[in-house]
Amino acid sequence: MEALGPVAWQPEPIRTERLVLRDPEPQDRAAFIELHSSPEVHTYLGGPRPRDELEREMPEVPERWPGSFVVDLGGEMIGHVLLRRATGHRRPAAAGKLDLGYLFLPRAWGHGYAAEACAAALGWLTAALPGEPVVLTTQTANTPSMRLATKLGFTEAERFEAWDAEQWLGIRSPATPSR
Repeated sequence: MEALGPVAWQPEPIRTERLVLRDPEPQDRAAFIELHSSPEVHTYLGGPRPRDELEREMPEVPERWPGSFVVDLGGEMIGHVLLRRATGHRRPAAAGKLDLGYLFLPRAWGHGYAAEACAAALGWLTAALPGEPVVLTTQTANTPSMRLATKLGFTEAERFEAWDAEQWLGIRSPATPSR
């Protein structure tokens, strides 16, 4: 995956009613390790990474790159939203489009934070790159992720088998710019 292209990065933090989407900071390191080592978070993502490996490899300040937002609730990281160019995607419908990804700590599930954060990131993207389509891939067995994709305006482009499971690829067509 490559950066977002012509978008100026680093945007000002994006504020919603309850959340702030911002760049990673040193205090986020522990939450990143928890997020990537959590068996619950990685149920549909091929399994977690070993915590000791993450402890060794994670820099003191988690990497910053265009399209990467820490989701902050009350000064604490609860999740991560990514918008990256799908350059190596195996599905023709996704190739070259921006890919939305998100991970949230289990304690943040069920409160609408993922919908709020993803909608804010997509809103920012629409302003920064008008007319840009976005794709999202999830396992069909991941019912909450399927509901979120629909809520965010993604429609099914195709289903396919990968990693021994049925995958769903959705696309969110760009909104028609107002004149």
